[in-house]
Amino acid sequence: LTLPAARELAREGIRVCTIAPGLFDTPLLAGLPEPARVSLGQQIPFPSRLGRPTEYAALAEHIVSNPMLNGEVIRLDGALRMAPR
Repeated sequence: LTLPAARELAREGIRVCTIAPGLFDTPLLAGLPEPARVSLGQQIPFPSRLGRPTEYAALAEHIVSNPMLNGEVIRLDGALRMAPR
């Protein structure tokens, strides 16, 4: 949906990008026991830890500040690929 939306809204001067986050240290995960949180972080190839909200914010800032970014889905997941259920 990102690319078609970007193409449709281009005539209005609107850019569309999607951030696809991996595992981040959020209030939802804060409720888990520490060993579970550490285990989740160790599954991430690099860096082997949960993402930080500041890292998400830095990507959002970059998207806004770079006018050439448009129609992209950007994975922010430390190269983690979740197995299908």
